[in-house]
Amino acid sequence: MKFLIINGVNLNLTGKREKGVYGTATLEQLNEQIANYCQKNGDEAAFYQSNIEGELVNKLHEANANKAFDGILLNAGAFTHYSYAIRDAIAAIDVPVAEVHISNVHAREEFRNVSVISEVCKGAVCGFGVGSYLAAIVGLKTVIG
Repeated sequence: MKFLIINGVNLNLTGKREKGVYGTATLEQLNEQIANYCQKNGDEAAFYQSNIEGELVNKLHEANANKAFDGILLNAGAFTHYSYAIRDAIAAIDVPVAEVHISNVHAREEFRNVSVISEVCKGAVCGFGVGSYLAAIVGLKTVIG
């Protein structure tokens, strides 16, 4: 299967900011671990990151239009908590989406306990660092069949 991993706002700073929350691995290092995991399991991964809400929406639309991916892993960052535009984009596409977070959003600030995208995603995984992405891959593969 082929997966698109979309990382949103501020995730380009992973490994450089709030290391106690997000760890010391850079986004590039996380992507490499995900790609290696996929390769070992006969899957493929492509990666995209943007700090711009509309670009994330466009990427979701594009992924649906070109039918190049079996599933999408989305770490929308702070957009998770208030972006109805991203929520509506997920609801509008046929490619299954898993919500992913590096940190345990439920053990952090109260506003992070609310996800406006969860109800339109196939599932959500948080709190396990890169393991959240890997678990989401397993979950999507189970759902997709």
